[in-house]
Amino acid sequence: MLHDILLILLGVIIGLVIGFLVARSLMKKQLTDNPPINEKMIEAMMSGMGRKPSQKQVRQIMAQMNKYK
Repeated sequence: MLHDILLILLGVIIGLVIGFLVARSLMKKQLTDNPPINEKMIEAMMSGMGRKPSQKQVRQIMAQMNKYK
């Protein structure tokens, strides 16, 4: 009885460790493929909409985006 409980507990712990490692590696891959937005991306997006943004506007947008992370 105790032996079975220990095996189940060991299996759960091993599963959690493997799940954590897999999730971490997938997250790293996702961040390298799709990096977070930066100031250059905001400038390009606003230029694409027909506006030439000032540096102050870009910083305001970055501050707003960082506030909601």
